[in-house]
Amino acid sequence: MASPSDETRRPLLVGPPDESPLGGGSSLRAALRLALLLVWTLCCLPVQALLLALPGQGNVGFGALYHRGLCRILGLRLRVVGTPAPGAAVLFLSNHTSWLDIPVLGAVLRAPFVSKAEVGTWPGVSLIARLGRTVYVSRARGRTGEEAAAMRQRLAEGGSLVLFPEGTSSDGTRVLPFRSSFLAVAEAAATVQPVTVVYDRLGGLPATRRDRPAFAWYGDMEISSHFWQLARRNGGQATVVLHPPVDPRAFANRKLLTAAVERAVVTSAAALRQGRAAVPVGVE
Repeated sequence: MASPSDETRRPLLVGPPDESPLGGGSSLRAALRLALLLVWTLCCLPVQALLLALPGQGNVGFGALYHRGLCRILGLRLRVVGTPAPGAAVLFLSNHTSWLDIPVLGAVLRAPFVSKAEVGTWPGVSLIARLGRTVYVSRARGRTGEEAAAMRQRLAEGGSLVLFPEGTSSDGTRVLPFRSSFLAVAEAAATVQPVTVVYDRLGGLPATRRDRPAFAWYGDMEISSHFWQLARRNGGQATVVLHPPVDPRAFANRKLLTAAVERAVVTSAAALRQGRAAVPVGVE
């Protein structure tokens, strides 16, 4: 082993190897994926707008097709364990790691998302979210009742929703505590189904702890730079585990429901991150 003095005398001809999970990859691959994503989106937007103006649920099925296309363009393979709850007015409760959760869950679940109000101000993304019938929520205390009423109305009409009870995205190494206040509308749903999403493969290999930042989008990360770094890579895999659905009225209160749903999601996520089998967990 070389001593520190040897290292200081050795001429540095190239920089040190980049061992970061966000390093490496091909800029050409990223540019091609960005171009394909823009073309795919521009082609799908007018179709979705037309389907929204027509009666029926054609817009829901086409939305799932659009998200599956996004996942394919990004080189993201989907592995689904379990079955989405049948019927109408389903409230899907999922952990939240990244903006990638939107195309991943959008490809698997035929339901619009409940999203923070800031998304409605993002150029381009706001239009896609609006055509996807996204329900916005804010942190303003004065609007909490109004927003909850909008979600209850959507469920009462037979529509389903995808909700992230953590309230924000995590770093991918854990599931943040679920907030029971987010489940205030659960009684309006016919069924509640816990969902676990884990990004468990990167570049054809099992994803380790050091690979989590390649997928996780949290804190002050910029979505544009995060997208570019991910698009440079040669692909990954997202595993979606759909746990057995439950009747929210079977629980004495929403805190017990929140704890039971969180336990199922956390147990499954921990197993996937450790390379164990993806098995739906029953909600007690």
